[in-house]
Amino acid sequence: MTNKKNALGKGLSALLENSSTDITSSSSSSDSNFLAGSISRIPINYIKVNPFQPRIDFEKEPLLELTNSIKEHGLIQPITVRKLGRDQFQIISGERRFQASKLAALDELPCFIRIANDQEMLEMAIVENVQRKDLNAIEVGLSFKRLIEECNLTQEQLSKKIGKNRSTISNFLRLLKLPAEIQKAIRDQHISMGHAKALLAIDDENEIFKIFNTILDEKLSVRSAENLTAKSKNKKAIPIALSRYEMRMQNDLSFQFNSNVKISKSTKGNGKIVIAFKDEEDLNRILDSFEK
Repeated sequence: MTNKKNALGKGLSALLENSSTDITSSSSSSDSNFLAGSISRIPINYIKVNPFQPRIDFEKEPLLELTNSIKEHGLIQPITVRKLGRDQFQIISGERRFQASKLAALDELPCFIRIANDQEMLEMAIVENVQRKDLNAIEVGLSFKRLIEECNLTQEQLSKKIGKNRSTISNFLRLLKLPAEIQKAIRDQHISMGHAKALLAIDDENEIFKIFNTILDEKLSVRSAENLTAKSKNKKAIPIALSRYEMRMQNDLSFQFNSNVKISKSTKGNGKIVIAFKDEEDLNRILDSFEK
């Protein structure tokens, strides 16, 4: 049990208070109305927001539309909460409905009460959110990352838990390797996940930003972005002529290893030495010469 709490991190434990207060019954008469497995009307000031909520932004216009609907018809679909202690509940799912209900000035909400420890809370909150179609790709990627790191899951285990292919999970996680400015563009829907995947094919950050700016300026389609990154990858470096000293060293190495040796270098001054071998026996002969 101790290992599980450590895996979630000290910060999460502090946010969730003490998991020993996750109770389902009490001798108090005020708590006897709020039992796990039931749907109860809970005062809104008893309910705390979810620290595991992966949603970074709630769009203002849809939230106001939901608020007006709740003012007119009330909250029809209960939110799901867990009990923290006496008169304390925490949202597992339904935070957007909770925020809209606060704007609608409701005093109490219909809530489905269930038991959940810290890890289950994290899993339920994130899994419920990643099934939403309006969660952007960066939010999904961050959610997958949290589940893997904080619940000690492998990508394979996560794949089974949320019903998505491992390759899909890997693609979302790879987006988090992109520079922050490009992640923001994905979040703000200036570029799509398809554009982002095309950018991931480039290793050089300066080239990534060059192509990224071209995508924005020319409003490129995903296919056009993929073609642009493919051309960038296929660019061959202009060969730099070797100096007389380097040519002599190349010949000396060829003689020393009794094999074809090629020295190449870039405009930055770095380079590589390639030693050719015929077969495994020839390779072992060359390797042995390094030890002499």
